Amino acid sequence: MPKLKSIAHEIARRLTDAGHVAYFAGGCVRDALLDKEPKDYDIATSATPDEVVALFPKADPIGAHFGVILVREKGLPFEIATFRHDGSYHDGRHPDSVTFSTPEEDAKRRDFTVNGLFQDPETGNIIDFVNGQADLKNHILRAIGVPKERFQEDALRLMRAVRFATTLGFEIEQKTWSAVCDNTSLLEKISMERIRDEFSHILLSPNRAQGLDLLTKSGLMRLIVPEVYDLIGCEQPPQWHPEGDVYTHTRIMLDMLGDEPSLELVLGALLHDIGKPPTYTYDKENERIRFNGHDRVGATMAEEILRKLKYSNKTVESACAMVANHMNFMNVQQMRTAKVKRFMSRPTFEDEMELHRVDCASSNGFTENYDFLRNKQEEFAAEPLIPKPLITGKDLINLGMKPGPEFKDILTAIQTEQLEGKISSRDEAMEYVKNRM
Repeated sequence: MPKLKSIAHEIARRLTDAGHVAYFAGGCVRDALLDKEPKDYDIATSATPDEVVALFPKADPIGAHFGVILVREKGLPFEIATFRHDGSYHDGRHPDSVTFSTPEEDAKRRDFTVNGLFQDPETGNIIDFVNGQADLKNHILRAIGVPKERFQEDALRLMRAVRFATTLGFEIEQKTWSAVCDNTSLLEKISMERIRDEFSHILLSPNRAQGLDLLTKSGLMRLIVPEVYDLIGCEQPPQWHPEGDVYTHTRIMLDMLGDEPSLELVLGALLHDIGKPPTYTYDKENERIRFNGHDRVGATMAEEILRKLKYSNKTVESACAMVANHMNFMNVQQMRTAKVKRFMSRPTFEDEMELHRVDCASSNGFTENYDFLRNKQEEFAAEPLIPKPLITGKDLINLGMKPGPEFKDILTAIQTEQLEGKISSRDEAMEYVKNRM
């Protein structure tokens, strides 16, 4: 038995030995029935928060007001929640009050039937008050009770509906889907940080293209990245993009990424052509569609979008670098060796290579520039791409130069000569400077 599950059993047993009912609840039950290893275990119990704390004195009463106690055992966190019935939701996120109740009432307050299952840890029996097992078997995501009411209680469930449908590969039941589409404006009540986290889960799923479609078709994307709608119907030159408009191209790219891309890469792929609609022009003389400067415009737009979504500085900077540089791949075979090495030494290079690969594979199919850079990696593998500097600013001062902006120009010029293989020693570098002076 895996360590996580074993500890969860020990916690449940301590509750039952004290005379309380204790069930595994929600996602861990769902995942186990899908033959997936649960990432965490939540425990629902008849014990009140005070009774839970009495059994686990070091517990954190993080959500005691809602009947939730956080217990850490052997360094691992477990949420223990008292069976409850929720009162009104005035903020569109949290109940104003809770009443401790029964397992059945607790199941019926939850979001989706596949998340409303309980399991007896001792017997393994499934306790199903919401017909969740049938929906699980049929790969259906269905809101418990009246869908509109579930989403009005907690608007984040709108995003969770798309996230679960995407990560589980399930179809959203029609009434539930209609309620999602009809209540998208409720998402305005939710903090951007929570929306961002659900959005990231969707994009990091192997089924991210399906998630993009669901967010877009439902209208939720208008409250996340509304610029995506401008990609729909934005035509591209057919000789370079036989696959269709910019949305179709972006969707295919996301689908072609591997199962575990970085967050920065999926955001870069999503936004790499976000600057095409505002830069669209039609060259009548040559009968060709053009998007001049869309990489530069797109990088600016991408930064505004990702800042609005409250992504970290690292994520924003890396994703925007990919957007800004994705057109430079067409020039790599004409670059000097020094420029190629600098191009390859950037921290986002491997992610950019993958973005370039799927960019071409989803459109024109060209691989020449990708293959060129992979060959260069082998060619340059014997030594660092950017070697240790031959001289420093201190050396320039010792030559009688006064510190200033030209220092950077001189040191960069020496590095370029070094990368080109024209200078290889400190003495040669110093001679280069003396001649330049």
